[in-house]
Amino acid sequence: MAAISIKNISKSYGSVQAIRDLSFEVQQGELLGLIGPDGAGKTTLFRMLTTLLLPDSGSATVLGLDVVRDYKQLRPRIGYMPGRFSLYQDLTVAENLEFFAAVFGATIQQNYALIEPIYVQIEPFRKRRAGALSGGMKQKLALCCALIHQPDILLLDEPGTGVDPVSRQEFWEMLDRLRAQGMTMLVSTPNMDEAARCDRVALLQYGEILALDTPQQITAAFQKPLFAVRSDDMYRLIRDLRSLEGVAGCYAFGEFAHLTLQPTESSAPATGQATQNRQTTAVRDFLLAKNHRNIEVKPIAASIEDCFIELMQN
Repeated sequence: MAAISIKNISKSYGSVQAIRDLSFEVQQGELLGLIGPDGAGKTTLFRMLTTLLLPDSGSATVLGLDVVRDYKQLRPRIGYMPGRFSLYQDLTVAENLEFFAAVFGATIQQNYALIEPIYVQIEPFRKRRAGALSGGMKQKLALCCALIHQPDILLLDEPGTGVDPVSRQEFWEMLDRLRAQGMTMLVSTPNMDEAARCDRVALLQYGEILALDTPQQITAAFQKPLFAVRSDDMYRLIRDLRSLEGVAGCYAFGEFAHLTLQPTESSAPATGQATQNRQTTAVRDFLLAKNHRNIEVKPIAASIEDCFIELMQN
């Protein structure tokens, strides 16, 4: 039995449809990442799965329990970390943890082994008010509070938002440890680079799933020639590249522009290297003719973000 099963679920806020006929499953012991930008419907879906919001249509079960009919039995079995820090900011670290344990009829001592690898990092600040913690420490405290009643499944809504890269890395290392213990997790994030940390990812936009597979399979499905290009004038570079014959798309990507070309028959694997060399030369010559300077053109493999942009365009 799947840990989470969603069938044709929809939710609207007035004229805005946040979730559109969504269906997918999360398997026992899996870490599934829900990847998408702000407004994609991630938080709405989490609030329905945690029984805080009623769907307009469709159904969903978590741990075999219906999120509408069986909400009383389901809530004690879910660990939920909302996107916005929602603990009591006037209570200390220790007081918050004791409160959330008591709500579920547990104690810190009873389930300390589950949170120990995380709690030891914030224990030196146990008497500090939660509102005075750094972003990374707030994140660790919120995860401890979500785990203190020993839930069967963990739902984390954008846990890395608003924290520094080091804290984000540490947080995902904590999730890796929980996964190794068999914890089932659904994690949402707008950060495409976090997709590689998941067993599978669902790319979500406007309440619909564009793709659902392993990160490796999603990137392997990208079939168009892709190049990273830069010159001394990014704005003019993108404008000119978009006028190049055979261009499928061009967009800024850090210090480079990512250029996608329409595939050709000669792009087959047997002649792929020769084709890449010809295309690289053609792009460089085109930019030289447009008086660009300090030109760099190189073929690259598609990232999850490139795949997401390609799926959005289609």
